[in-house]
Amino acid sequence: MADDAEAWVIERRATTASTNEDAQQKLGDPSAAGLAIVADVQTAGAGRRGRRWIAPKGSGLLFTAILPAEIPASAAWAATLWAGLAVARALDEWHVATTLQWPNDLLVDDRKICGILCVSRIAGERAWIGCGVGVNVFRPERHPGLEEVVPPPIFLSDIAVVRADAREQLLQAILSEFGARLGAFEQPESIARDWERRAGVPGARYRFRFEDGREVEGEALRIAPGGGLVVRATNGELRTIELADARVVR
Repeated sequence: MADDAEAWVIERRATTASTNEDAQQKLGDPSAAGLAIVADVQTAGAGRRGRRWIAPKGSGLLFTAILPAEIPASAAWAATLWAGLAVARALDEWHVATTLQWPNDLLVDDRKICGILCVSRIAGERAWIGCGVGVNVFRPERHPGLEEVVPPPIFLSDIAVVRADAREQLLQAILSEFGARLGAFEQPESIARDWERRAGVPGARYRFRFEDGREVEGEALRIAPGGGLVVRATNGELRTIELADARVVR
């Protein structure tokens, strides 16, 4: 089991369609345990629900880390929360105050700095996990796709003094967090409670939009078993928003 960033094997690619797709093909292969696939450019990078992930060359840290050890299948739902906490702790080193937003984003001043999308292979009681991470590091001079994003994303270089090797520094910090905290999957409910504290839950306000155009607003109360978010809607109704149900509107 990995203890620090040095225990990982890093595979660097100038361009790939998707580091998550690359990792998905390797999940369950013992030789791929502890492999982090890093790309300068993703031509088909995607976020949750198939949304496009825009990251001009050299601007972001884009990678998928295959966890060094399998985890209980019953804990796989907590992987995205776990990865979000790890990235938040790594960004603490730059004195960046991030807010975790359910289910898979990190925000600074209500603007996205990081998105996470995990992939898995489950067989019986075992699960192999790949944690896909995209962090906005260096703001590009100009990119039409970014200018169309509402609200606009934020970059680490906007809010912190960063060196030319900031992407590498951040990669090492995140992998170190990943390696040090694998044992947390033995108690996935504790991951959820840690995530709640970091995300300001209960109390955080959310607005959700469903596929049919309906919207629900309310106060987030807790993470439900399985990863859904329990909210108290403005009409007082308690609802559990499942991962596949809706998207968060900011």
